[in-house]
Amino acid sequence: MRAAVSIGLPGTTSPETLRALAPRLERLGFDALWLNDVPGGDSLAGLREVADATERLRLATGVIPIDRRPVASLDLAGIPADRTTFGIGSGGAHHPVGAMADAVAELRGRTDARIAVGALGPRMRRLAAESADAVVLNWLTPAAAADAMDDLRRDAGDRSGAVRGVLYVRTISDGAARAALQKEADRYGSYVSYAANFARLGIRPIDTTINRASALHAYDGVVDEIVLRAITAGGTLEELERFAETAAEWRAAQPGG
Repeated sequence: MRAAVSIGLPGTTSPETLRALAPRLERLGFDALWLNDVPGGDSLAGLREVADATERLRLATGVIPIDRRPVASLDLAGIPADRTTFGIGSGGAHHPVGAMADAVAELRGRTDARIAVGALGPRMRRLAAESADAVVLNWLTPAAAADAMDDLRRDAGDRSGAVRGVLYVRTISDGAARAALQKEADRYGSYVSYAANFARLGIRPIDTTINRASALHAYDGVVDEIVLRAITAGGTLEELERFAETAAEWRAAQPGG
């Protein structure tokens, strides 16, 4: 099975960069543009810019932490529901699974868009299997992603075909970005929850990253969608355009591409 390939950027990406880059991503045939919702950046505002600049490119947030941005506070206006996936995550919420179950139900009442649940462990993946349209996985090797997807399909039961498995993978397309990639890997390795997960899986953060076409192809048949979270040396528009062109070549070389 050939996985869909999308691009991921931080929610702090400037409107000017999004308006210039998004049409190119659409022309290159990427499935979606996912925007991380991070402090100092508004993924929803970014999606409005992308929506205005494109016609077919799918839009997604990966993911909005509900402890920092409760569902009731989200401004969903101007974002076309028919091509959008709203990804949400528990962040630092107390009783995270219960809080997320409530958030999914509340978001269902506000939009017809698809809803994705960011999941690190099996309990959150089970919630995604039972009530969401997609699960967003993160920092996994192909083998670890395959195990997570097996759990998802089992938990989804009759809904198995209705729940997409989306995997964020930190990616570089040239050696100049290697230091930035290592810094990103080290940062996530320092987080308690992620460090525990890496230890449980017996992998290092850097082991889950991509820097060549063959590493991308290793996820085919594993997940439904791969989000190449673009890491460049400086985050400039020129660098992101080069990243997109290289990633499009990798995508074209996928089996069945």
